[in-house]
Amino acid sequence: MPNQLIECISNFSEARRPEVVEQIKTSISSVPGVTVLDQHSDLDHNRTVLTFVGEPAGVEEAAFQAIAKAAKLIDLDQHQGEHPRIGATDVVPFVPIKGVSMDDCVQMAQRVGRRVGEELGIPVYLYEEASTRPERRNLANIRRGEYEALKVEIGSEPAREPDYGPNKVGPAGAVVIGARQALIAFNVYLTTADLSVAKKIANAVRHSSGGLRFVKALGLEVEGQAQVSMNLTNFQRTPVARVVEMIRREAERYGVSIHHSELVGLIPQDALVDAAQWYMQLDQFEPDQILEYRLAAAQAETDISEASKDPSRINEFLDALAAGSPTPGSGSAAAFSGAAGAALVAMVSRLTIGKAKYADVEAQMQSTLKQVEKLRADLSAAVQQDAAAFEAVMAAFRLPKDTDEQRAERSRAIQDATLNAAQVPLEVAGMAVDVIEQAVTVVTHGNVNAISDGATGAALARAALNGAGYNVRINALSLKDSDAAGLLIEKLDQLELRAAGLEGIIRTQLVDRGGLSLA
Repeated sequence: MPNQLIECISNFSEARRPEVVEQIKTSISSVPGVTVLDQHSDLDHNRTVLTFVGEPAGVEEAAFQAIAKAAKLIDLDQHQGEHPRIGATDVVPFVPIKGVSMDDCVQMAQRVGRRVGEELGIPVYLYEEASTRPERRNLANIRRGEYEALKVEIGSEPAREPDYGPNKVGPAGAVVIGARQALIAFNVYLTTADLSVAKKIANAVRHSSGGLRFVKALGLEVEGQAQVSMNLTNFQRTPVARVVEMIRREAERYGVSIHHSELVGLIPQDALVDAAQWYMQLDQFEPDQILEYRLAAAQAETDISEASKDPSRINEFLDALAAGSPTPGSGSAAAFSGAAGAALVAMVSRLTIGKAKYADVEAQMQSTLKQVEKLRADLSAAVQQDAAAFEAVMAAFRLPKDTDEQRAERSRAIQDATLNAAQVPLEVAGMAVDVIEQAVTVVTHGNVNAISDGATGAALARAALNGAGYNVRINALSLKDSDAAGLLIEKLDQLELRAAGLEGIIRTQLVDRGGLSLA
């Protein structure tokens, strides 16, 4: 599996012409390294959702190609469907999955938006985390009045001015591009055809009209049935089961019930586990009681064991680090050091879990293990991310500079790339401090026979913080935006101060609990 993964859940205003949907789908799947995970087409909505994943560069290219293909094949002047829309490609959100940050997705949304506006001549509006105006954070505000209203108002209403592209629309309409966390698209069908009932229930459950905090809802008529169509934007805070039960109770008021429900696209496994736990009242349930989870954990243990017997995997990275090329460099080495520190903390957690002597801290060690393994994965991914960030800086310096316009574009690209090259190690620094914090837990409460391993994990994480910090500071010096540079240094100073306090706790525990003499 790649070290970096981004998901894109693209929505297209077409479902009744399968040949059109297939051409759009092919434009995505033909991009190397991109996999289409799911297709959901609804004839009444006349809308198709294509979910695809891949490494950032591939997903970015696939999203653009899909938008370009849809613009050629879909005419909004001829389109009819139940679902609100303003474009042939209506919405394109990027979601961070592995080894990428939300800021990475925001920058991707900006790049794709700029390219769509310039090359395709389609107005682009940025939403959610990528939004440039507070009122555009919410998709419903951008899409209010749909394509028909946008045709009339764009070019005359300041609120309709796009972020990129022309101040007018053609038959492809406009496209909304953004970055957000994963959400669940979820529809509930009622045992009635009365659309007013669905609208009343949607009004009751959606947050904007006083309902559940992380629920967006519409009442629609689909296939002769009333439907409550929803986006659940944070299933951890507002679980699926709670939403279903509220709809069930609201429906009873009108003498109807739930007929069935459906997913649009994909759902995180944890959301289904939460629902099962709620409905089955498994109050003492632990996720590792799931057979597949336990098997995956066992396989991970095997992989770790095998990797420890094969030093060539580590030697390959060290050989690349020692080579006479600028990447991988010190930033990648810092991330590698942090990942090694996280691995040691994970080891101490595992040496504590299951021991009768440490039964009272079992839950705490389980939590530490879960957090530090995520840190290990993210820091491992950052080894490549740092190298890629520096390569982007070098690529910016290689841009042409023959004209004033080229020089201005080159300067902007260098500054953007340099800022990113400072932000990546800053993220590594933050994760390194998080590893030190988890090391405090295992040194304070974990298996005392492995206390030095926990402390060594903290020391490696501290080395990661130092190395990443040097990279943040050197890149900040090259930034023309003094405010941005100052903010980077301020955040780094705070991390270093926090790390110093945590290290003091570890030293105390080594003396008091481990019996070490530290001069």
